[in-house]
Amino acid sequence: MRLLHRSKSTVNIPQKGLPSFVKIVEVGPRDGLQNEKSPVPTDVKVELINRLSDTGLQVVEATSFVSPKWIPQLADHREIMTQIKKYPGVNYPVLTPNLKGFDAAIEAGAKEVAMFIAASEAFSRKNTNCSIAESLERSQSLVNAAKEANIPVRAYVSCVIGCPYEGKIDPNKVAEVAKKMYEMGCYEISLGDTIGVGTPSAMQEVIRLVTQEVPIDKVAVHCHDTYGQALANIYAALQMGVSVVDSSVAGLGGCPYAKGATGNVATEDVVYMLDGLGIQTGVNLQKLIAAGDFISKALGRPTMSRVAKAMSSKL
Repeated sequence: MRLLHRSKSTVNIPQKGLPSFVKIVEVGPRDGLQNEKSPVPTDVKVELINRLSDTGLQVVEATSFVSPKWIPQLADHREIMTQIKKYPGVNYPVLTPNLKGFDAAIEAGAKEVAMFIAASEAFSRKNTNCSIAESLERSQSLVNAAKEANIPVRAYVSCVIGCPYEGKIDPNKVAEVAKKMYEMGCYEISLGDTIGVGTPSAMQEVIRLVTQEVPIDKVAVHCHDTYGQALANIYAALQMGVSVVDSSVAGLGGCPYAKGATGNVATEDVVYMLDGLGIQTGVNLQKLIAAGDFISKALGRPTMSRVAKAMSSKL
């Protein structure tokens, strides 16, 4: 694989009002692979995580401790946590939907967990078989257990702009849910455009309302690229002061409970845009593209990253 290099003749300086550094939360090994229909071998997942860890990423979400009945692709969560190489300075959070999953994750050596809640009542029932209120109650129990174990908890709020069942979501509802999760003790709230219907104005409105309840430095965005709006929405979030972005190598992913939702925005594309804006990430783009190439070949299909396609060519 030959990489075509961007010219280094100029040094980009971040535009006024944009953050100087953005933390990338790589969700490919978990959110990216969970929807794959064919089993992905454990050793391939481990190799992917190790390669991502070597790119300079600070956060690589490794897996999910969810019942294999619901997400069979991630049934090897324990093996993944015990086999990956833990790089210094890299966090490996895991998704834990309930206390049983939390206990199993801690037993497997997890040092940070993530949990999810929907801003849509219908999506919550489809995804967790309970209402938003019931989900909040369950979340509190998990956060309490995490506090006792001194384990940081990150929260994902799903369907912050649109829902496959309810349509448009009231941003005030998103702010209400985000506030409750933050007050519960979650250190960061990731706002997910789960079905990728958002536009920059809609994204900014959600962030405007959420940040009336949650500090801007505790807010992240998680954009799916179904309508090709993910990078525009991320840029709009940066303009609002957001400095944490979730993304998935090679644009892997989808949502098992949101039919038609394509993958997350590709990490390669996000890093390329941020590099061009003069925003630091600490991520080596060439190593990132190589990691995306590895998992794409393992899955037997082309990468979904436009940057990787443009910058890579066979010798």
